[in-house]
Order: sequence, then C-alpha cells, then structure tokens
Amino acid sequence: MPPPVLSADAVVAAARACQFAMVGVAPAAPLNPAPFLRWLAAGYGTGLSAMRRRVSERLDPGAVVPGAATVIALGIPYGAGQDTSGRLDRPVIARYARGRDYHLVHRDRMRALRRKLLEMDPTLNTYACVDAGVAMEKAWAERAGLGWIGKHGVLVSRPHGSWFTLSVMVINRSVDRYHEPHPRLCGDCDLCLRACPTGAFPSPGVLDARLCLSYQTVENQHSIPVALRAALAGRVFGCDACQEVCPFNHSGLPPGDPRQAARPLGLMSAAEIATLGRDEFARLAAGTPMARAGYDGLRRSAALALGPDGRPCARAALKRLAVDASPVVGEAAQWALDHGRQAQT
Repeated sequence: MPPPVLSADAVVAAARACQFAMVGVAPAAPLNPAPFLRWLAAGYGTGLSAMRRRVSERLDPGAVVPGAATVIALGIPYGAGQDTSGRLDRPVIARYARGRDYHLVHRDRMRALRRKLLEMDPTLNTYACVDAGVAMEKAWAERAGLGWIGKHGVLVSRPHGSWFTLSVMVINRSVDRYHEPHPRLCGDCDLCLRACPTGAFPSPGVLDARLCLSYQTVENQHSIPVALRAALAGRVFGCDACQEVCPFNHSGLPPGDPRQAARPLGLMSAAEIATLGRDEFARLAAGTPMARAGYDGLRRSAALALGPDGRPCARAALKRLAVDASPVVGEAAQWALDHGRQAQT
C-alpha cells in the first residue's frame, strides 16, 4: 500500500500554528550541484570547513531521509530591528544577532511542527536543519516560493525584505500540491554589490567568505586580516551593509518575531563590549548568536571598531586591551591605537 499523500494546506497550517510566519513546500528533487561545487573549487568557502563535508547530502535530500519526497521551507522574520532606544548612532551588531539565537527559536518550533506532522502520519520520517546541518536553506526556500536569492546571496521576499532566518524540514511524504519557485526580481539593481565595504562579491550571487565581514567577525577566531580592518567601520559582529541598501527592505515591512527582540548585549556600543568582563560576557551572550564569536573574538572586533574613535574613553579602553592576556585582543587593540594615531595626523 503506497504511503499517504499529505494535504499541503494542512502542512502549511501546522507550520503557521507553530509560529513560522513563512512556509512553503517543494518537491525533494536533488539540487543542481554545479553552483555549489564551483564555489567550493574557487576557495570562496575557505574557513568554512563544514561546507566541504557531506556534500552529496547537502545537494540531495534523499541522501539524508530515505524516500525523501517533500522539503518544507520555513522562515521567521526578525524585522528591521532599528530601535536602539536612542543609545547608539549606529548599532555595531548585525540585526539578526541582537536577540535570541535564531537556531534555538527555529529548533523549538520545528520540534513542535514535527509533533503535529506525526499526528497526521505516525510513520513519517523527518530531518530538520537550521544552517548548521546539511541542507541548503536558501535554495529550498526559493524553490518553495518564499522568495528569491538576491545578488548578495541572501533570500529576499516581498513581505519581509531580507530580515528573516530560515530552516527546512525534509519529510518522506508527498503533498497534494507544491508551491511554485519564486522568480528573481532584482532586475538591473546592483546596490547590494556596490555597498559591500570589502568587495566580497566576485560576481552577482557569489560571495567570497574570506572577504566578508560577517565571516571575519563571527566565524574567524584568529586575527582579522589587516587589509579588511578599516572596512569594519564600527562593526563588531556581522555586517548588514548589502541588506541595508536593498529597495525591498525600505518600507512597509511587518514587525519581527518578538522572541528575537534585542537584548542588552545587542544594543551595547563597541566601547562597552570591548571592556566587558568574562563573566559578564558569559551572562549577556548566553542564548544569543554573539556567543559564537567567543569572549576574545568579540572583544578583538570591538577593539578594531574603536580604532577610528578618537575620544579619550575609546583610547583608554584600547590601551587597557593592548596589554590583554589574549594575544589576538592585544594585537588588535595595539593596531587600533596605531591606526587611530595615523588617521588623526
């Protein structure tokens, strides 16, 4: 007896009941491997070692879930997130990272969704992924009609712009209808490519992670290359430059999910972050994306961000950090002091 076919409307309703604002379903046919393999071969993912593992599973859901038939693409908006309560002229933390870690938000809701799907079919098999696994979330979200992959490599949607995070769930059941892939609507616009402070896009839709400030401030636990430091321009964790200029992000966007509202660490200045104690960092970073950078990684980036700041309080903070026990923090602070002197002469 063939397995039952699920109602697409019922699957979407279940996901929305689990607080996913964005839901789409796509057939689980393998992805075209060429773009990803070219990206790997060019070395653009150097440093992201996990991307080179389990490549066949990244491209084919059937290699993860036997009999995979449907991919459910899920999104949770975090909103424009511009409210900093008047504390900062320019926030130093990327918008997605100011609140609760999106991995935890998606995880909890996908667990609830899995329970609902098992109520529909107790024999169902699933695989859930929030960018730390082996699914290509953006590709599946585009296939499932949530939006399109922009020239900056970020998914863009009509109602939410690009201020949202993604996850997917693979199931071994078909649904009675699938959503159409979303057309790409960027047209001739290349504002995002021109806005990148480090020129990290060798071509539209292709990101060289080695040049990306998000990679450098989040994933790189060592020294940030000198050639990229001036481009930080006050950024401490992540970079929204390419998204900030996108015309689809500029007006009429719905509010973000309240669970990802900004927390105190997400609203601190570079000087406040640079002078955090280890215990204070552990308390404030717990459950947020900023924990990924680690204590020394976040202070290293904060020190570099303070370089152009000529105020006495910034200089005093950098002098303390220049003799920090962490070599990566001390070197960054000394560079920032020297860079600041040069900028002011």
